[in-house]
Amino acid sequence: MWYGVPKIVSRFLNYGLTLLGFRLFDAVSTSDLTQVYALIPFLNIVFTYGLETSYFRFAQTKDKSVLYNTLNVSIVASTILFTILLFIFKDPITNFVELQDRPGFVTLMIWITFFDTLAVIPFAKLRLEDRPRKYAFVNLASALINILLVVFFLFIAKGAHDRHEASFLGVIYNPDINVGYFVIANLVASIATLLFLYKEISVIRFVFDKQMWKEVIIYSYPLIIVGFGGMINEMLSRLVYRKVIAGDTAAEILKAKKDLGIFGANYKLAVLITIFIQIFKLAAEPFFFNKSKSDDAQKVYARVMKFFVIACCFMFLVISLFLNGWQLLIASKYKEYAEGIHIVPILALGSVFLGIYYNLSVWYKLTNRNMTGAYITIAGAIITLVLNIVFIPHFGYTGSAWATFICYAFMMVISYVLGQKYYTIPYAKKKLLTYLAICVGMYIFHEYAIARIMDHEAAYFPFVYYGTSLLFIGLFTLLLVKVERKEFERLPFIGKLLYRTPNTGLKPQ
Repeated sequence: MWYGVPKIVSRFLNYGLTLLGFRLFDAVSTSDLTQVYALIPFLNIVFTYGLETSYFRFAQTKDKSVLYNTLNVSIVASTILFTILLFIFKDPITNFVELQDRPGFVTLMIWITFFDTLAVIPFAKLRLEDRPRKYAFVNLASALINILLVVFFLFIAKGAHDRHEASFLGVIYNPDINVGYFVIANLVASIATLLFLYKEISVIRFVFDKQMWKEVIIYSYPLIIVGFGGMINEMLSRLVYRKVIAGDTAAEILKAKKDLGIFGANYKLAVLITIFIQIFKLAAEPFFFNKSKSDDAQKVYARVMKFFVIACCFMFLVISLFLNGWQLLIASKYKEYAEGIHIVPILALGSVFLGIYYNLSVWYKLTNRNMTGAYITIAGAIITLVLNIVFIPHFGYTGSAWATFICYAFMMVISYVLGQKYYTIPYAKKKLLTYLAICVGMYIFHEYAIARIMDHEAAYFPFVYYGTSLLFIGLFTLLLVKVERKEFERLPFIGKLLYRTPNTGLKPQ
């Protein structure tokens, strides 16, 4: 709860901040933000080069203090080097991401990556030492700083500027920056995060165990490929979109930017599942390593997968069955964002596949077959790249959404097949596939029924739309309560709530 809830709150605060951007700016303007935040994850992978996972892995067998210092010395030195290189090649990078009109965005992006990287190992130390309260405080404080700065610049300072006030507030706002204040606020929040981790940073000493570092690098370098391939699969579609589809005329370039903005906005709706996956990984990764020596480890991993898939099924239903409500978040002012709402269920189900893949990936991390994981993500990256190049010119962002779906489905299947060969885990495969199929079937039937109602009884549309959505979610809940009775009974609170026997004090049979 301490790890999950604050992270959920901070993620959703930042998520709401992103939706605010769609409310304040049109699709052309937000396309530049989409470009920046498509590149930052790639830089994070290179800058951290798998050291976070390696820290958890080697902390089980190495001196924790020496390991902590060695990895911090390594990451500080490499971060300074990589940052210098990025500034040397800043112009080519700016041209590659097509931000020639906003070169300042690239500068801010480099500094965000710099400060975020320095916080990685101190954050991992909090997780390894089971200090969730400090972890929660830092995450929430950083998110609040980010949000408050955006509100300050785009509402308070902008309001004073628009009223032509000759005050500090009126002068500090620059209308030419507009959407760039989101990036500036992000940078300040990243710096603040590092300051909040002062105690964890202050204990770092210049201790560098060369032999230990070599062992860590041998273990972690495949994780660079895994992470880089994962980011290609997740971000490449937005990063190359304008390169694949844009023409030479001003009108074609403007349309490509608009389409990218629409794609980015609707991708954010599907990212609700990705946020859950990221939060799950925070707790799952150290948990998987710590549990690996237990006799019942495989059974525990299978049970975790079951609950994970069930949670993802609910999230998919909430997203796909309430699309009309979700689109109000991004298209209440600029209606153009609603044009891409149909890709959200495709991306959402693809994100579920990605989450399952992350669960499955425990097998190659525990058996030291990280290169196999790297090969899987490389194959996924190739699929993503090829399908985006083929699909985007013909189908636009719809084709890009299907490319993402196909890539994650492939990675999930191949990881399961190989995992069962090298590290057998008794997953409830048939049951979980049935749950996913039922959810997809509910969505398809819901869309078909709503289309029929729109043709004949449009006046009753809102009641039928939201009523059937709630009905389907209720039916799925009842199904789970019945089928998974034994699993839910074992849960400390939910079991008593769902299956208690009134007035008898007897346990359910």
